[in-house]
Amino acid sequence: MFGRLQEIENRYNKLSEFLMDPTIISDPNKLREYSKEQSNIEDTVNAYREYKTVLSEYKDAKSMLEEKLDQEMREMVKMELDELEARKEELEAQMKILLLPKDPNDDKNVIVEIRGAAGGDEAALFAGDLYRMYTRYAERQGWKTELIDGNFTGIGGFKEVVFMINGKGAYSKLKYESGAHRVQRIPSTESGGRIHTSTATVAVLPEAEEVEVDLNPNDVRVDVFCSSGPGGQSVNTTQSAVRLTHVPTGLVVSCQDEKSQNKNKEKAMKVLRARLYEKQLEEEQAKYADVRKNQVGTGDRSERIRTYNFPQSRVTDHRIGLTLHKLDYILDGDLEDVISALHVHYQAELLKNQNAE
Repeated sequence: MFGRLQEIENRYNKLSEFLMDPTIISDPNKLREYSKEQSNIEDTVNAYREYKTVLSEYKDAKSMLEEKLDQEMREMVKMELDELEARKEELEAQMKILLLPKDPNDDKNVIVEIRGAAGGDEAALFAGDLYRMYTRYAERQGWKTELIDGNFTGIGGFKEVVFMINGKGAYSKLKYESGAHRVQRIPSTESGGRIHTSTATVAVLPEAEEVEVDLNPNDVRVDVFCSSGPGGQSVNTTQSAVRLTHVPTGLVVSCQDEKSQNKNKEKAMKVLRARLYEKQLEEEQAKYADVRKNQVGTGDRSERIRTYNFPQSRVTDHRIGLTLHKLDYILDGDLEDVISALHVHYQAELLKNQNAE
């Protein structure tokens, strides 16, 4: 591990030299490439440098105990040793995690797709709740959200909603949100007070850059139509909404949020590129085959990653056995406890697998 850490520090120092080189500074592509690489390893280098400092201080304190010291000074040195030992162990654990293979998509923006599944109108209302939850979470993170497409219901929910979240590390934070989400509550239309169970599916896709996807414009059929809003009301009478069909794969994407046809086409292309990128990743990496299918499932009530139980104000993530009794806060975007717990769990799994190899 320490040999690898030293290599990373050496590379960091080399990148610092590059970034002061006038020829690199005058080349925007190289400057961006090296700056990004250095930023990606900065946390690892800082942890390693602190570790070396702590190790040096630990050795110095250890050697002091071999000298003739009065009792008070000896006790102070022992206390310092205990503190340094604890920090050394913390840094060792932190560096093991920092050395784990990084998902190349972690820093990317995301496209989120939410669909009402089992449960009819109640599932559509729940899809609307999840949409609000994620947009509120994005606000808390200082991220920007853009609605791309929404199939509204007359009672305030969504049969389907597609939106984008722009922010550094958005995919890293939200990638474990993909799957079937289940809600248990008494619908407002239920006169007998019975609890109903409904589901909505969530798919979180990393935004794909043009260079990552070979998208031939000739393979995309473009259809335009008039936008419609809640209840089927006409939003405008011009044909500003856009539907893209990728002929080779049959993927269909539509966008009607903007009044401009060009802007709608641009947004729809982002979604299409993201879906093709995901498809490309699935094909390239056999162990991640059928990722989208595994993420979303069928939407059946028995398939779920998380349950939102209104009568008990409870949210349970079934993958890690986490239960929190703060449903209102979570639906208002206070997701950090859930997301952090998922990250810790999957990091531990990666460490376990790495140690087993």
